[in-house]
This record gives sequence, structure tokens and C-alpha cells, in this order.
Amino acid sequence: FKIGICQLKVTTEKSTNILKARELIQAAAGKGASLILLPEMWNCPYSTDMFAKFAEDFSDIDSAPSLLMLSEVASSLGVTIIGGSVPEKDAGQLYNTCCVFGPNGEFKAKHRKIHLFDMGKPLLGEVQFKESDYISAGKNPTVVDTDFGCIGIGICHDIRFPELAMLYSATGAQLICYPGAFNMSTGAALWELEQRTRQDDSLYVASCSPSRDSAGSYAIWGHSTVVGPMGEIIATTGHDKTVLIADVDYAAIQRTRESFPLESQRRSNIYQFVDVLKESSNS
Repeated sequence: FKIGICQLKVTTEKSTNILKARELIQAAAGKGASLILLPEMWNCPYSTDMFAKFAEDFSDIDSAPSLLMLSEVASSLGVTIIGGSVPEKDAGQLYNTCCVFGPNGEFKAKHRKIHLFDMGKPLLGEVQFKESDYISAGKNPTVVDTDFGCIGIGICHDIRFPELAMLYSATGAQLICYPGAFNMSTGAALWELEQRTRQDDSLYVASCSPSRDSAGSYAIWGHSTVVGPMGEIIATTGHDKTVLIADVDYAAIQRTRESFPLESQRRSNIYQFVDVLKESSNS
């Protein structure tokens, strides 16, 4: 099947972002994509002072214009949409949340970003950033059954934690989608590297970023990408607004796992002694 990646330019006007996201989804479907991925915070500039202003209550989709659009366009085009992420408000808390809609427009799942991007001492020329001052962390991994198999969801900093990808792989995921917005320094150093490293689980990885000229004080790296089960770059783009189309063939997962049977080679009986080693070194 074909996956469409919508690298969207985000503005300070929510209605404009919703309209432009719809247009890119339609463009991706027009190019043959039946599974479509949006960026992190696509309806909202990635600025901490904007999250609450752009947040939506997901308990009533009719009052959540971003989700309503995703449901309507998924139904009208007959596509599955991994809806990037938007700020969600719930019981006085804000979350960075990805919603998934099926080809009938049905709400299938949501993933709240688990690992929040909190920097300690600034590195690589970055400014200090602490997402947890504004956003609450999700508590649950998310795997959703779709017409395109089992898909795991992570958001941006979630990609830095291989344990989550290993869990998704063990649960049967064939593809992990990571809407993200790495900045200029972490993007250059880590964005492609982290995606290709997930080949340890011999599955597909798809990422989607906003374009670099998006509004807000946070400078975004861009470079949305699709990576295959051998860690190969199948398709990637630069930093401008665009629609990226890539072919996904799950048969490649089986071929890779037959050549490199990592699951049967794992030495779990050894790994469980890590805590014992720590205790020994501390004593």
C-alpha cells in the first residue's frame, strides 16, 4: 500500500491549519495513498504559550473542529488517517495527543505523548525547553488495528525510547508512526538516526514533521521520512511544505526477520540481571 506523509506549514490561525491539512490529505489520497500521516501539533504553532489556546476537548467531536475534519475527510476519501497530534484538554490537563480515524470516519484510537521533551542543561546550542511545564504525560502505549495491519503510535520524543518500539513489535505492530517536531539541532543530530535505529525491531517507521517555516518561536527541522525494516531510507523530504508518498510492503518484514532472527537470539535471562549488577556496583 501507499502511505502519504503531509508535511504541513502551521500558521497562527487554527481555521487555516485545518483547511490546509484537509488539502494535503486530499492531495495524498489523490496520489494513491490509503494511509495518511499528519505532523505533531499540526493545528497549533509549536509554542508553549499556544497549546491551551488551540486545545480541543475530545469528549465531543462535534465541538472539536480539528478532529471533526479528520473524521469527515477520512470518510469522504475512504482512507485511514493517523492524525499527527493536537493539544487536547481533559479535566483541567493538557495533553499532546494523536487520534486515528478509519475509512468510515470512525474514531479508532488516541495516543497521548508518553515521554515529554524536558531538557536539562542546554546542549548543541539549544535553548532550554521543558514540555512538562505545560503538558501532562500520557500513561499508555497505543497499538491500533487498521486495514493496514497493526500500527504503533509514538509522538516525537517517544522515538528516543527503544523500549516502546520493542513493546509495539512484540505486540505485533508492523509499522510505527511518529508525528514529531524535532528542532534544528536535535533534528540534524538525531532525527534520521533514531528512525533508522528502530530497525532493531525489523519493522517500518514513518515520521511526519511540520515544515520549517511554520509559525512559532520553535524552529523545526522537517525532513519527514519512511524507513524500511533494514533501516533503509525508503522516502524522505526536505524542510518545505510537501506531500511525500512511499510504498510499504510488509513482506519485507518477514524476509528481514528470517535473515536476522533477533527475537529468538535475545538473551532475556541475562538482561534481567541488570538490576543485580547495579546493586552490586553500588555496594
